Amino acid sequence: MARTGIVNGQKVWTSVAHLAQLAILVARTDPSRPKHAGLTYFICDMSAPGVEVRPLRQITGQAEFNEVFLTDVRIPDAQRLGDEGQGWRVATTTLNNERVSIGGRAVPRDSGILGAVARTWRENPAKHTPELHDRLLRLWVEAEAGRLAAMKLRQRVAGGQPGPESSALKLSYARGNQQLTGLELELLGEDGLRYDDWTMTQLDRLDFTTRSAGYRFLRAKGNSIEGGTSEILRNIVAERVLGLPVEPRADKDIAWKDLSR
Repeated sequence: MARTGIVNGQKVWTSVAHLAQLAILVARTDPSRPKHAGLTYFICDMSAPGVEVRPLRQITGQAEFNEVFLTDVRIPDAQRLGDEGQGWRVATTTLNNERVSIGGRAVPRDSGILGAVARTWRENPAKHTPELHDRLLRLWVEAEAGRLAAMKLRQRVAGGQPGPESSALKLSYARGNQQLTGLELELLGEDGLRYDDWTMTQLDRLDFTTRSAGYRFLRAKGNSIEGGTSEILRNIVAERVLGLPVEPRADKDIAWKDLSR
């Protein structure tokens, strides 16, 4: 007989949930197992009864992220992806692929935020200073190194799955975007404080290049949250790429049901 589970909960920061037909749902199906064990990965139909999507207005004025509320949502076992209790393994594979798509995309040289900031630089020669020039060149070199590293990673994973290296790329991407947009605002001075449009809109596509410098600066703050926070990614790089000692976890082997909450 096919099994069906009933899910209640709330998820914050769900990208484009207002457009999605399907969503990832990782549920604890075995509370007797510790932490990352006992999780199972499901696909949730966003049109199912009990699924409610509420827009989250961001600092940019837009609402590309959402809260999702689940009230007695029925998830059949047919919508399970992977084995029961192996949800963390499937979720990690999903996240690694997401991080490649964020930080390891195939992009032309001088494109994206780097291209937009370089264009602002060329259009404002009277505001150049040696210090800003030095910083821009350093950031350009770092962005180019990241672009070439992403190209190498895509070649390596063409026949397999991305590993923890994708976390390093995504971390570098977030850091570079925030430093570049900060430099752009510093270059423009008071002109950089002018914001073009605070209208609340729900996006179907994100574009850094056609909006103002103020928009790029504010939106880049989200780069260190989406796809895994920079703090978590630093732990992954330290432990799984550099082989540094694992952070002590006293509750690692304690059953979920026995944890203090």
